[in-house]
This record gives sequence, C-alpha cells and structure tokens, in this order.
Amino acid sequence: MNAPSAPQPLPVPRPPSAPHLSPTLQLAPAPRTLPIPKALPAPPPGPLASGSRAPAARSAAAGPQPEPRAPSQPPTRPPSQPPSQPRQPSELRQKKGGRDLYLDLLRALALIRVVAYHTFNWAWLTLAFPAMGVMFALAGSLMARSLDRHDRTGTAVVRARMRRLLPPLWLFAVFVVGAMFVNGWAPGEDGGRAGWAELLWWIVPLNDPPAADSDWARQLVAPLWYIRAYLLFVLVSPLLLRVFRRTPWSSVTGFLALAALAQTGLVPLPARLQGPVTDLVTFGACWLLGFAHRDGLVGRLSAARVWTLTLLTMAVGGWFGLTHQTEEGYDLGEIPFAQALWSFGFVLLLLRFRPRGDRWVTRLRPVHAGVVLLNSRAVTVYLWHEVALVLGVLLVDRMWQVPALERSLPLEADWFLFLLVWPLIGAAVLLIGWAEDVAAKRPPRLWPRPGARA
Repeated sequence: MNAPSAPQPLPVPRPPSAPHLSPTLQLAPAPRTLPIPKALPAPPPGPLASGSRAPAARSAAAGPQPEPRAPSQPPTRPPSQPPSQPRQPSELRQKKGGRDLYLDLLRALALIRVVAYHTFNWAWLTLAFPAMGVMFALAGSLMARSLDRHDRTGTAVVRARMRRLLPPLWLFAVFVVGAMFVNGWAPGEDGGRAGWAELLWWIVPLNDPPAADSDWARQLVAPLWYIRAYLLFVLVSPLLLRVFRRTPWSSVTGFLALAALAQTGLVPLPARLQGPVTDLVTFGACWLLGFAHRDGLVGRLSAARVWTLTLLTMAVGGWFGLTHQTEEGYDLGEIPFAQALWSFGFVLLLLRFRPRGDRWVTRLRPVHAGVVLLNSRAVTVYLWHEVALVLGVLLVDRMWQVPALERSLPLEADWFLFLLVWPLIGAAVLLIGWAEDVAAKRPPRLWPRPGARA
C-alpha cells in the first residue's frame, strides 16, 4: 500500500432489518372483535409499506365472513395495544437527514488517531485503533444508504459523492502543487509532456498524483492514497452492493482471500496498479461490513458468533503482523493481510456491540461539539493535517531560536507538536472548510456547531 493504516478529499445488538424500501404508511388489520356487516363493502386498502403483507380483502368473494361476537364479549386484543410493525435497522428508523451520533463519534476518533499516528509514528496505534478500516466501513454504510434511496439512480449517487469529494481536493491541490512549483518543481522534467499529463491525477485521483522529490512534498501527498481508494470504492459500489446482497458473507470472505493473495505477490501487477488494487482488496471486507451494517445483518449475528469471528480474525491477523514485520516493524499499514484481518475483526466488534442510543454523546457538550465539527469537516481535517504538521515543525524550529521559549517550552516533545497542530488544523477549518459546504450544496459555515442545519 502507499501509506500506513492511519491514513472524498482527508451497531447492544441491532434488530433484524426489513428490506430497504421507502417507509410509507401501513394499515394494520382491523381488530377481529369488531364485526363487519355483510351488506357493507370493505373499504379499499390504503397505501402499504413496500414489502409488507396486505390484510385479506373482506368482501363476499373472499368467502364467508366471521359471525359477529356478542357485544359483551371482551376483545381479544386491548384497544390500547398498538399493532405490530416490521422491525427495521436503526438507519431507517431515523428521520430523513438524521445522524447516527455513534457512527459520527467513531469517525471523529478515527480522524484524531490519524493525526496522532502521523505525529508520533507509533506502530501500536495501528493495532489499538485501526482507523482506516473504521473509516472505510462507515463510508460503506453511508454509501449503501444513499444507493437505497428511490429518488436517485446509482449514477446520480456516484456523481453526488464525487461532487462532495473533489472540490475540496482541488483546493488542496492548488496549494500543494503551487508550493511545489514555487520551489522549482516541474512535472515534465523526467517525462516530457507525459509528465505534465500526470497532473490530471490531481483532478480525478484514480492514481497517485505526481509530487516533487522532497520530504515535505512526499509528506503532504502521502494521505492521498485514502482519497484514491475511497473514490474507487464509490465508483464500484452500485455493482458491489448488488453482488453483496446476493451472497453477503461469501463476498466478505472473498475480499479477505484476495487480501491474502495480494500479500503473497503471486499475481504480478503493473507498478501503477499495485497500490490501488492492494488498497481495495485490503479494505474491501470493511467496506462490505458497512453494507452489512446498513442491511441489519451485523445485528442479526449472535454474540457468540461475533466474538468467535473477532477473536479468530484478530488473532490470525496479529500473529501474521508480528511474524511478517517490515522496515516499519509490525505497522499494519505495510502488511496488507494482517491489516485486512485485524481491521475486519475490530470493526465487526464496534458495529455489533454499540451503546444503546446516543443521548450520552449529546449530554457531553464538548464531545458533541467536537463530533459535529470533525464530521462536518472530515475531508478538510484529513487533507490538511499533514500541512499543519509541516508548519508545526517549522514553528518549533523558529521557537528554538528564541531563548525564552527554548527554556520554558518542551520543544523537543512530540506531544507538544501534537498540541500545536490542532490550532493549525482549526485555522484550515476556518479558512478552507467552507469548500465542503459548497461542494455539498449547503450554506457555507465557518465553524459547524450542534443544532445548526447540516
């Protein structure tokens, strides 16, 4: 893969789900205790929820009608008891446009972990919280939710996802490519016109965009592997979702097998395709777990089966990672098969055993505010956090030249750089984050807050 596990621009058990169809008004069968006169025709059936069974027509053609009960006979069902409704996944129970704060919290934690990993470069973070697997699973669930909408075609959904991802990336490209040009970089020095044509990957990042041969430039473009993989998953999701719903768990197992094959290197691939293909097969199982979460399949799994699958996949993945270390040690970002297994088990556990409700998030106002902000500016934070790290290192270098700061501040500590990076990320949110609102066709906001219109 092109970058470590850390890095559309940078669910207590769930009830079984009903088919993903538009929830409409459903008529409950009339109580059996209320007689219907034979002389009166039955009223025409009202609109029914798609996929539900309609009550039998009460007409003469349907056969003999039940005899009326005596008025003194008590009803078989208390009038106050509501009729049974088909159980649906939590995503369908939410009002249109509603947010699942638990999933938003996971995405916010994943972004924080990405920044921490690139600051401290701790390999154990890829085991403690496989952020990229979490982010791909959440994106897969949201993609399936969008594809289930009946007011859009699959092509329209893909186009909308690309529209929300690419403009913030283009704004980032203007800054990064401009900085490289100012420092003397020319993409055509080695490849002539073909080198300049490579700049097209900055517009539609289906492959690695070109960058200058310098440490800071390579650091700025390193997280773009996630943007490329996310875009590829979006493009294949309409077909992938149909295949998944025919053979759900076989599809998941197939991606894990492909990850094992990619680890062996037995199938030769052109150098240009190695990165994209490896990323897709490594995180494909997590993306399909997002589909399974959307369809309620994860919630139907028994707790015992989930714990068995989790322990098995994480044990094998952890063992493989420890026994196949690279120059980066046991960093899962460099070991595709270990990354695929460990991330799958970790994500399955998070989606199956989730807290009941999300009011505990809203009660903690600072946490709620941070979750809303990070989710509203996820692309901005992901793309610009490396820029903030580069600027943070430059600022620390300047501070070393001021004796008072050198004596009073822990300039040599990585945690000091980590704290310094977040105000710089906040500045990017204020100055550039509005591009995400414009791309999503929302009114631009400087600083998204809870309660504001999303």
